[in-house]
Amino acid sequence: MSERIGVSSQKTEETGSDRSAGLPGPARSLSDGLAFYKFIIDSVPIAIVSMDSSLRITELNRWAGKVTGYTPEEALGKQCRDILRNDLCQSNCPLKTILDQAKSTVSGRTYIHDREGKKVPVRYSAAALFGADGKLMGGVEAFMDITSLVAMERERANFISMLAHDMRSSLTGIHGLGLRLLRKRDDLGRENERKYLEIITKEAANLETLIDEFLDFSRIETGRLKLNIRATSLDKELEELFETYRVRAAQHGIKLDLQIEKILPIIEVDTSRLHRVFANLLDNAIKFSGGKGTVTITAREKEREVMVTVTDEGIGIDPVDLPHIFDVFHRGRATGGTEGHGLGLATVKAIVEGHGGRVVVASQPNAGATFTVFLPKQEAGLNHSEAEHISFDREDE
Repeated sequence: MSERIGVSSQKTEETGSDRSAGLPGPARSLSDGLAFYKFIIDSVPIAIVSMDSSLRITELNRWAGKVTGYTPEEALGKQCRDILRNDLCQSNCPLKTILDQAKSTVSGRTYIHDREGKKVPVRYSAAALFGADGKLMGGVEAFMDITSLVAMERERANFISMLAHDMRSSLTGIHGLGLRLLRKRDDLGRENERKYLEIITKEAANLETLIDEFLDFSRIETGRLKLNIRATSLDKELEELFETYRVRAAQHGIKLDLQIEKILPIIEVDTSRLHRVFANLLDNAIKFSGGKGTVTITAREKEREVMVTVTDEGIGIDPVDLPHIFDVFHRGRATGGTEGHGLGLATVKAIVEGHGGRVVVASQPNAGATFTVFLPKQEAGLNHSEAEHISFDREDE
């Protein structure tokens, strides 16, 4: 069993003095050495449980306590299966798997049940310690709560499913109306023909939006969004957006206001992606304004950056949702049955940070929301040839 981990007293003697030499003076005593060991185990942000040869718990660090709901005093001396209540405990105990398959470690995913019976998904790794005679001396299991990861994977699957459904719906509409135009064009009349073409155009636009969302999702997932940087007049971009959205806002009973304190400096940005940032913020502001009030766009220059805010007087954002508002797939409690896949604000954050900027939000329930985008002014030394293929890595997730 060459893969098994063995220990000997000779090895301990050879390395013990070296190890203690690196510790503070007081830690050279046995008691302080054990205290230092416990400090390390408790400081590692991973749940760790150690067992003796009979699989009774000898150590349970505070992170394991958080996941399982048990204190070390409650867990010590108990059988591992009685504390972890792992889905593998009855049939494929990790340490028994190591014994049976002569492996040094095993790892994977499973579920444990905490003290209250809640099922907690974890990623685990287990290792066994064997003596010189090959007998099990003890083992250790390290595991991490991956509830958020499992939720993200579920949301990803839901997103792909919803996207496929929405794309199919648009394609079905385009295909059906296209066939009708081909087969019965002479019987339709000008008015119906125009109506069908308008529907086809609308569904094609929806399909294009869905494809853009999917592409952005893919790029965010891989942490790569390409930015084609060029000198841009932010005043002009905001004025064009204002003219486009003023009509749309009015159709929803909302007044749109644009306030630019003075002529803004030329900045280096990806114009099309920046347009998407502000379009998304305006779409949300109109969507969640409840058909009343004013949506205000303000822009002003600061010492090292340009600040643009989009403020609405709508339903606001629940404080519980605020920390996650820019997370991929997150849809707040106030979204109700509104359309969307939970990618818009995540894309906004990714694009803005890709420009070296930042985006923040302030809101209270039923008191509207204010999204503020900070974009850096042009940095000396950045030229267009260097900026042609700028990309960036996503920091989150």
